[in-house]
Amino acid sequence: MNTLLRLMYEFAKTGLFSIGGGLATLPFLYEMSDKTSWFSHADIADMIAVSESTPGPIGINMSTFSGFRASGIAGGILASLSLAAPSVIIILIIAKFLEKFRSNRYVEGALYGLRPASIAMISAAGLNVARVALVNLDAYAATGSLGDLFLWKAILLGIIIFVAQRKLKLSPIIYILIAAVVGIVFKF
Repeated sequence: MNTLLRLMYEFAKTGLFSIGGGLATLPFLYEMSDKTSWFSHADIADMIAVSESTPGPIGINMSTFSGFRASGIAGGILASLSLAAPSVIIILIIAKFLEKFRSNRYVEGALYGLRPASIAMISAAGLNVARVALVNLDAYAATGSLGDLFLWKAILLGIIIFVAQRKLKLSPIIYILIAAVVGIVFKF
């Protein structure tokens, strides 16, 4: 299948089923990574960093980045449009029939069931990101040493940023910039 058509298909599917916001796209991106050679799991961690530090919705930013990696500018544009199209279509349909849907017990039940599913998908994606960012399975396999399993500098940076964010409540931009500078200086 042509790469652009495949991008459109994969991101339209992602846009249709990634309920819960941009981070809910992560399981789909991991699946794409496993099925295609467009990007690796490590690239997804980079996509998250770039998407979180640039303006706009994370899902759209990640689809643009993924599409660009797979097929240049046309791929970035098509991946972004394909991700957004299902949501736009569904919202337009719901808006047309809002009064009917608002009190429908089946819709309320479906939304009630989708909330925990969204949390589970986002949590699973978060654990995958943590594995890529905080664990070095190759070093552990080579040495068998528990000390080589974890990326201690990354874990320490994560803890410091987490605590600072909770206590200081500065703009997320500050923490992103600090993490980028620390990563450059210490070459994580």
